Amino acid sequence: MSFSKDKLLSLRPERGNSFIVGESEETLKDLFHEILQNGVHGFCFSLYEDGQKPGDAITEEQVRRRMKILQPHTKWIRSFSCTDGNELIPKVAREFGIKTLVGAWLGSDAEVNEREVNGLVALAKQGLVDIAAVGNEVMYRKDLQEEELIDFINRVKQQIPDVPVGYVDAYYEFTKRPRITEACDIILCNCYPFWEGCPFEDSLDYMREMYNQACVAANGKKVLITETGWPSFGESLQGAVPNEKNARDYFINAQLWSANDIIPMFYFSSFDESWKTGAEGTVGAYWGIWDKHEKLKF
Repeated sequence: MSFSKDKLLSLRPERGNSFIVGESEETLKDLFHEILQNGVHGFCFSLYEDGQKPGDAITEEQVRRRMKILQPHTKWIRSFSCTDGNELIPKVAREFGIKTLVGAWLGSDAEVNEREVNGLVALAKQGLVDIAAVGNEVMYRKDLQEEELIDFINRVKQQIPDVPVGYVDAYYEFTKRPRITEACDIILCNCYPFWEGCPFEDSLDYMREMYNQACVAANGKKVLITETGWPSFGESLQGAVPNEKNARDYFINAQLWSANDIIPMFYFSSFDESWKTGAEGTVGAYWGIWDKHEKLKF
């Protein structure tokens, strides 16, 4: 079976919570590959190979190899940091004709924060940043005070006035923190039904609710989903079960919704990364569409 782009865009959820109710395994396998072949809006770029972790030296060859895998399948790449080799991501992406959402990773270390923000501004002034993200889940982690984060956002906005500047956090933070929402040019929200224990069967409806909440908080500003995904292995969280079928089918539902309703979405993630365990448990290492050996999973 083959799904043309027009066929993909004509699909509608049969019960309101899934595009794929009643489809056979053969059809779902074909549909997954057809979506990937047609291309998605964006992927979060997974930088680290097996055995690597943040802070390790990263080569441009490594970035280029993974970018070459992703290039046929996406229009955008999201990066999370502007130091320790991450600054190579937007440079290589631009060479491959891919747009960039570039993040400065902010935390509790003031010196690192300065390096990150200065790196983000420098990349933007080189024309390598299409959207700038000042911090990722800083409020969720409680690494900075709200006023400190707003100061960083405003500082970056002043230095790169021609680039939309936002902040990435869980969708509900933009309702809870209107001053941060007001400071942003664009709202960058993470939407994870899995992390709220939502069963796969209800996950598409729940993601819609998350996105709509962020849209209400945005008050007319553009809203992007900067992360969503489903792990293919690990421990269950309440009703949310990680396995390969749920991971594949969540990707299908998410991408069909993104395409049909024109919802800009960065999928988390591109490649499995073994270092992402610890606080997340075993599921942390299994969010990729490609595995840690850069082989397509599904």
